[in-house]
Amino acid sequence: MQSRRARPRREVIQNSKEVLSLLQEKNPAFKPVLAIIQAGDDNLMQEINQNLAEEAGLNITHICLPPDSSEAEIIDEILKINEDTRVHGLALQISENLFSNKVLNALKPEKDVDGVTDINLGKLVRGDAHECFVSPVAKAVIELLEKSVGVNLDGKKILVVGAHGSLEAALQCLFQRRGSMTMSIQWKTRQLQSKLHEADIVVLGSPKPEEIPLTWIQPGTTVLNCSHDFLSGKVGYGSPRIHFGGLIEEGDVILLAAALRIQNMVSSGRRWLREQQHRWWRLHCLKLQPLSPVPSDIEISRGQTPKAVDVLAKEIGLLADEIEIYGKSKAKVRLSVLERLKDQADGKYILVAGITPTPLGEGKSTVTIGLVQALTAHLNVNSFACLRQPSQGPTFGVKGGAAGGGYAQVIPMEEFNLHLTGDIHAITAANNLLAAAIDTRILHENTQTDKALYNRLVPSVNGVREFSEIQLPRLKKLGINKTDPSTLTEEEVSKFARLDIDPSTITWQRVLDTNDRFLRKITIGQGNTEKGYSRQAQFDIAVASEIMAVLALTDSLADMKARLGRMVVASDTSGQPVTADDLGVTGALTVLMKDAIKPNLMQTLEGTPVFVHAGPFANIAHGNSSVLADKIALKLVGEEGFVVTEAGFGADIGMEKFFNIKCRASGLVPNVVVLVATVRALKMHGGGPSVTAGVPLKKEYTEENIQLVADGCCNLQKQIQIAQLFGVPVVVALNVFKTDTRAEIDLVCELAKRAGAFDAVPCYHWSVGGKGSVDLARAVREAASKRSRFQFLYDVQLPIVDKIRTIAQAVYGAKDIELSPEAQAKIDRYTQQGFGNLPICMAKTHLSLSHQPDKKGVPRDFILPISDVRASIGAGFIYPLVGTMSTMPGLPTRPCFYDIDLDTETEQVKGLF
Repeated sequence: MQSRRARPRREVIQNSKEVLSLLQEKNPAFKPVLAIIQAGDDNLMQEINQNLAEEAGLNITHICLPPDSSEAEIIDEILKINEDTRVHGLALQISENLFSNKVLNALKPEKDVDGVTDINLGKLVRGDAHECFVSPVAKAVIELLEKSVGVNLDGKKILVVGAHGSLEAALQCLFQRRGSMTMSIQWKTRQLQSKLHEADIVVLGSPKPEEIPLTWIQPGTTVLNCSHDFLSGKVGYGSPRIHFGGLIEEGDVILLAAALRIQNMVSSGRRWLREQQHRWWRLHCLKLQPLSPVPSDIEISRGQTPKAVDVLAKEIGLLADEIEIYGKSKAKVRLSVLERLKDQADGKYILVAGITPTPLGEGKSTVTIGLVQALTAHLNVNSFACLRQPSQGPTFGVKGGAAGGGYAQVIPMEEFNLHLTGDIHAITAANNLLAAAIDTRILHENTQTDKALYNRLVPSVNGVREFSEIQLPRLKKLGINKTDPSTLTEEEVSKFARLDIDPSTITWQRVLDTNDRFLRKITIGQGNTEKGYSRQAQFDIAVASEIMAVLALTDSLADMKARLGRMVVASDTSGQPVTADDLGVTGALTVLMKDAIKPNLMQTLEGTPVFVHAGPFANIAHGNSSVLADKIALKLVGEEGFVVTEAGFGADIGMEKFFNIKCRASGLVPNVVVLVATVRALKMHGGGPSVTAGVPLKKEYTEENIQLVADGCCNLQKQIQIAQLFGVPVVVALNVFKTDTRAEIDLVCELAKRAGAFDAVPCYHWSVGGKGSVDLARAVREAASKRSRFQFLYDVQLPIVDKIRTIAQAVYGAKDIELSPEAQAKIDRYTQQGFGNLPICMAKTHLSLSHQPDKKGVPRDFILPISDVRASIGAGFIYPLVGTMSTMPGLPTRPCFYDIDLDTETEQVKGLF
């Protein structure tokens, strides 16, 4: 009889083992863990659980608490395990007096493998047993009766005695589903004797009191003992030992229930894996009620209530421990999500670029937001927007915010435009720490002997002298294969201690995230304490820092640390590069950047997800948001989803750098380019009057002028051809303004398609939201279904000069390039230093295809002057300067800050646009 009763248990464990094995074949890294919180020192159940888990191939962890643990202490442990993504099931072995509703419902229902929470019990009662976890004890009772004893439960009279709570409810429900007549009573009920006499089957849910005679249970009655103390790890030794042929003792129930818990555990793991796979998001989109005329951006933003960011995160498949919440509406996303989703197929990768813009901008961010709102809120397609974080410079300067506009923007827009989560401040702090380290090192080398310098760099601490970890790379670079500081020769001490920085070669500048023209050229070191060491220096705007470019191009924390260490800040007196590693500051820079590396999650006006991360200057850097944001987004949207990322300025700058620099760094292959155009910009390129920020537009831009539009489409056609150089299909998005006429719109779309665009679509997202870009979304979906023939423009192994010439001629349309003597000398130096095989990041004006901002349309037969060449070795590119490039913008006569204010009663920001 015993072997027959053991058979169900063995079958359950074998089945669980096979299912788990199949899951792990497809997901080798999957290692489900069952956690058991035990309050007490009874280890019998611990041993049973451990043995069965090992047999099935599960991992198990016991959290052992003192027997006198309080309800609050139990709940604290439950809440910790709820948020531990490594744990897929949680069971409680605690005393009966601790099984309160508060404790039981603290468990996450999806981890409640004992089926004790109200949600799991409710689903069971409602008939949704396949969607919930059923009490293993209750299931064990049913299986033992049906399979071991061979009882047909239909029509049987079942008496459940002494059961409480979830066990009582589960038993009654399961028996009734099998057609049994079920009654549940407690031991002290007056009708107990008569009810025991009537019962065909008696289930003991708690130990029998001594005063209840055994004779009350009729011979021939099938009796099961599943004492509730089982749940607390106590086997109920006070239970009656009734010698009936139909007796199923507590040990049988305990062992089978433990096996069924393992089965529930495997089911929990399977559900978890299923949730990690691609699925259409169950996204609650926010409704828009567009007004006409369209209010200001900040009024629109304020008129919409964003979802709580943790709700948004859950909707798009992020786990609770993968986000760090900043306030109510923004959060950082941890990089661990990439490891969890590493086997997930990427979605489609869409780049939004533009034609050569006016100084007012043509709405690339607005198009990006409108497109994802259309895809997700109106076509029910998973989509993510990836944008750069705006600098404080333009926010308070001329251009204003960068959150999109009208009914296609990121909300809350004031948080987007001001500080966000402090990434730019972290970059400023790291950049300026490195700048301070450079000048400080020069000062100390100028005023100390080799021995004194070495003794301070490698001090004796508590009688022990050793190199710090950050100093080891410099030893390796110098070819010194020693780890004991006392063994270095005098020559080695001098080589190690002296960087011999040539002040005239310092390329690392201090930064500030404010437009301050008077910091463009400064003199540092004028204090008496600097002992006569002074030099000319400058401030750049913070987003021009190489650390920002490093952040945008890195793909992991380790990669970022390596890139920061490789950053070249100057040359020594012999012409060799001096790096952040040489200065010993790499670790500190990484610490300052450890949070900034995590992308920032926000949402659009229609409640669709947005990553805002990194904001490299689009003139001197590559002008694209981060590789990490794109990579995480591509995993989250799934194979059929879309990630729409934006490049700075026109296709000749932002798009070219996106392909040749960012795509090389990321390994990602784009599917479609969305090229943003406006009738306004095309009229400018067709010979219209100049457009100046802050000055009203001339009538040519507000009245129909077909000829100006037709003439200006040459710039659009050229930008389409640039995209085609890379083998990527182009969809033109015409960002429609209210003054544009139907004839002008139709002409642009027709000429764009004649120039080779896959499609050209007018967009109205600014005035109505995603609904106004549905046609664009459909065109992008169709274009993305075509096979990508993406290719780079040049081989990085080409000489630096050849790569510059290729970009100048193929992209800008230049006849040739002209190198200044300084530029040629820098190229020779970088080549000699081993940096010649890096991609090129051209630094030129965004207002013309040429180097002259006033040359509109498609300039021809010009010579592109290269005034200087610099290197961002950590970021991984060489950047030639075309003409004169300012890295510190200035403020206009009437900056945007005149309109920005704070309501001191409501604390609302006013005047942002």
